[in-house]
Amino acid sequence: MEINKLQELEHKLGVHFKNHDLLLESLTHRSYLNERPDWHLNHNERLEFLGDAVLELVVTEYLFNNFKDPEGVLTSWRAALVNSSMLSEISQKIDLNSYILLSQGERKDAGRARQFILANALEAVIGAIYLDQGYEESEKFIKRTILPEFPRIVEQKLYKDAKSFFQEKAQEKIGATPSYKILDQWGPDHNKTFKVGVYVNDTLEGVGFGPSKQEAQQKAAEDALHKKGWE
Repeated sequence: MEINKLQELEHKLGVHFKNHDLLLESLTHRSYLNERPDWHLNHNERLEFLGDAVLELVVTEYLFNNFKDPEGVLTSWRAALVNSSMLSEISQKIDLNSYILLSQGERKDAGRARQFILANALEAVIGAIYLDQGYEESEKFIKRTILPEFPRIVEQKLYKDAKSFFQEKAQEKIGATPSYKILDQWGPDHNKTFKVGVYVNDTLEGVGFGPSKQEAQQKAAEDALHKKGWE
């Protein structure tokens, strides 16, 4: 990637890196290395692991210091702020997709899998900021890009557990309890994606994707709530 394109992204992030290789590594998806075995950097999964921890700490500290609500409420709010859907949405606002290094095959896929790639890349960028600039700059970035979504989460009740809510509605309106089934799964053990369907009376009502069965079930419930108009 040309240096001027990296500088363009730095401007959007509001962060100027001392080590541009850290930013470049945060943008390198595993699939890119399959086509470019001579690439001088690693893929971004280790930075994603680090960034996930930094993000969770900053959000936890913010909620703890600013709200007196019980632990269960704070946990729900935090989950809504750091889940893959929210991070993917924020990544798109930054236009991170234009900078991620992907294989040709991955670049053609604009579906749900891309959402996870975007969310993971944002976490990797946070990890890169932490290594390059320290905790304070990472905190500033998260407060600038992610925490502004918090009022919307509360206002629109995006923190509600979709799976429990869908079960409530299904029992209330249809008199049946939803069931979940894994429809497909792919990827290595450390980076799997699950496709899950939610059924009511043997009818497929929604489909969800996620890096865990639990998250895919939540996404399937959200999809079903939307399709049924029960949101």
